[in-house]
Amino acid sequence: MDISTILAVILGGLILLILYFLWTHQNAKNYWKYRGIPQVPGSHPVVGNILPLIRQTHNLITLITEFYEKNQKSSMVGMLHMMNPALILRDPELVKTVMQVEFHNFNENHFLVSMENDPLFSKNPFFSTGEAWIAGRKRLTYAFSSMRLKILVESIRAVSHKLDAYILKQLKDKNSLEVELKDLFARFTLEAVANAGFGLEGFSFDDEKHPGSLKEMSAKIFQPSTLSNMKFILMLAFPNFSKILGFSLLPQEIDRYFRSLVKEIIKVRKGETVPRNDFFQLMTDLEKTEGEEIDIESMTAYVLSFLIDGYETSSTTLSFVGFGLAKHPDAQERAREEVKSVLSNHNNTINYDCLKELTYMDQIINESMRLYPAAGVLSKTCTKDTQLKGFDGLICDVEKGTQIIIPVKGLQNDPKYWKDPEIFDPERFSKENSKDITKYTFLPFGEGPRQCVGMRMAQMQMKAALTAVLDKYSLELSPRTRLPLTIDPQQGIMPNPLGGIWVYIKPLRH
Repeated sequence: MDISTILAVILGGLILLILYFLWTHQNAKNYWKYRGIPQVPGSHPVVGNILPLIRQTHNLITLITEFYEKNQKSSMVGMLHMMNPALILRDPELVKTVMQVEFHNFNENHFLVSMENDPLFSKNPFFSTGEAWIAGRKRLTYAFSSMRLKILVESIRAVSHKLDAYILKQLKDKNSLEVELKDLFARFTLEAVANAGFGLEGFSFDDEKHPGSLKEMSAKIFQPSTLSNMKFILMLAFPNFSKILGFSLLPQEIDRYFRSLVKEIIKVRKGETVPRNDFFQLMTDLEKTEGEEIDIESMTAYVLSFLIDGYETSSTTLSFVGFGLAKHPDAQERAREEVKSVLSNHNNTINYDCLKELTYMDQIINESMRLYPAAGVLSKTCTKDTQLKGFDGLICDVEKGTQIIIPVKGLQNDPKYWKDPEIFDPERFSKENSKDITKYTFLPFGEGPRQCVGMRMAQMQMKAALTAVLDKYSLELSPRTRLPLTIDPQQGIMPNPLGGIWVYIKPLRH
């Protein structure tokens, strides 16, 4: 075959491929029109409505929130995620239907991972389905029971002392310390995961490099890049195609590291006579109770679940809480007074009961999560053909396999449900006012049977960190913080502000 023939074949193939994409896009473009559902305008061949994600002018949260805000009169709006139809819900009652009332028809999160390509993540309760999800959630629910949390908080208290010691060391003889809050609180949450989760030293408050440490490997999991963002988009849009291509969320290096870590912990603990009171020990005991040999893969999956739930999202939320406190000194002072009052009733010791009594701190955390939810978008899959009816009379016959998008940030910042939603006001969540919050418009941990199983652990962890800081220090915004906060569009999933959140930490005058 001569070169001209080869070029003609290649050119013909490209033309056919282009025609296929144009034909597919035209059919997809009319998908919502034929169903009488308003549609997000501006779709493009192949990429649909997510071109801003690919160009990295928006991240997922800001893009879906924009679609939510531009369709205020509709209870639901259709879009194209690549070439696949997706339905954005704008009606809290529809959200209730999907997440609670008809959960059995929407019981899977849309982001599916391959058991072959991502064996550890496939057992994570966020990604798993069916019996595997039920079994995993049952274990983790027991792990985060009130009795277990009381024990885990003991380890977290020790980490709060490390946080205090780190701040003191950095201050030395200075009157103030300028820090980036995400960096500071990521040190705390990673150390809490290492100590309370696995009984390990995380070296999180040590600025020296520790090759092969939990700190180094965790950074590799959560460090965003253009490649990882594109992989996420493709896996979300084309799970079957991604499976064929061998795409995985977890790099092989990280997979091997955590499997080796689990084996080493098990080996060390076999020689110990006194059992430990941490998450790892509990999961090991559950394996033994059920009469099974310890499954290294399952244990490693639980270790990763604990790390992911306790590290990145909690540190992100804490950084926004710190921002709110630094920007609103009155709220900070009231929170500090509560901290000192509660601590005085508990021998100045952070414990489970002490943290439960910090009700105004709960209000501050909730208001921060309302304004800046770490999970600003939730995505479900319709698992059985279901009819949805909106407040505006729209009726949609949702086909099995359709992606359902719940715009958490959109709902939590909608003036229809929140008075002056752009204002930081913890009183929204006071005992008197919280009853007026429209159900299913506040979803920082999700809702229904798939609500975040580690929610109470995350709350306790965040309150311990804030207690340690507020008891001895004040927070003031640094000019290095860019106002208003703008979410970095190149960090595809988490809401990280451009330039970070910088504050001055100052010792309190006694």
